[in-house]
Amino acid sequence: MIPYPARARIDLTAIGDNLARVREVVGDRAVLAVVKADAYGHGRGPVAAAALEKADYLGVAQVGEALRLRAEVGPGPRILAWIYAPGYDLGEALAADVDLSVGAFWAIEAIRRATSLTGVQARLHLKVDTGMARGGFDPADLPAAAARLRELEAEGRVAVIGLWSHLARADEPDCGQTERQIAVFEEARAAASRAGLTPQLCHLAASGGAFWHPAARYDMVRPGIAMYGLSPNPAVATAQAMGLRPAMTLSADLIVDRDVPENTGISYGHTDVTAAPARLGVVPLGYADGIPRAASNRGPLVVGGMRTRIRGRVCMDQFVTEIPRACQAGDTAYLFGGGDLPTADDWAEAAQTIGYEIVSRLGARVPRSYHG
Repeated sequence: MIPYPARARIDLTAIGDNLARVREVVGDRAVLAVVKADAYGHGRGPVAAAALEKADYLGVAQVGEALRLRAEVGPGPRILAWIYAPGYDLGEALAADVDLSVGAFWAIEAIRRATSLTGVQARLHLKVDTGMARGGFDPADLPAAAARLRELEAEGRVAVIGLWSHLARADEPDCGQTERQIAVFEEARAAASRAGLTPQLCHLAASGGAFWHPAARYDMVRPGIAMYGLSPNPAVATAQAMGLRPAMTLSADLIVDRDVPENTGISYGHTDVTAAPARLGVVPLGYADGIPRAASNRGPLVVGGMRTRIRGRVCMDQFVTEIPRACQAGDTAYLFGGGDLPTADDWAEAAQTIGYEIVSRLGARVPRSYHG
């Protein structure tokens, strides 16, 4: 088998250390480790196994992800999933002992039907929209939803064990939106209680809320990006300042080295032209691998100990960079990682996006390896 000339090395010890840092911040709250989107591109199975050493729950977005995760971690660990569509067979999720979010009246009835068909009681987290205009019951509809769920609880069909929502601007600590959402969430807790529901886990905070909004921590927090060693908002605090370290190091072997003269156009469109003679190398990663084309001419990397950048446009499978005189094909180019390397957040700045997108879009053809 011919090895792929690029690799993502995942430090599972960093995953555990980052979760330990979250626990240090939030105290005795339960911790749900978010491993959706293939663990933000890091690899769901190995990351979930490492996370369970420090976390109480695992969370994924889609029910299909939850079923695959259950097969990977086996019976026992609690898993929450929150995205499914009308017509989906939720019986599979109940049989796999997956907790389900419920945030629409059609979802309540879909779960009721699934419990009738399977005879399995559903464990539910009632979701309210506190200010995202996304998933969850409108606050005005919550009393009716809670009353219907209480009826199903009385029949033994469901157990509402959680009440939850999501913050829109938790990564802006000085913004009043989070306080407004907390107020709506408090009203939702009261409405659920009036209906006779007694959820044991109220949860609102993801990474930004956990670190920067103590009032949003409630019974459980849901770290996602922080678990992978990136900041929810580097303009507020870098990952290093938050006590986190990156879990992924992305590198590749140079496949071409060449010396070029002044006035050499580089890559498609010649958006970069050498101002002086230069030594160039080709890195076998491109936008098909998740390297953002928007980072053309800006994306940072380290080659031969020299910090350099992409020169010219990112192509589908490769890009060009300037390299030290002593470097040649076969030498390693480091795109991002820990220590003195650029970070995924640096790449996000270059591409005018967020670190979440940089790591979670890393393509499947880039092999992951695990240590720690």
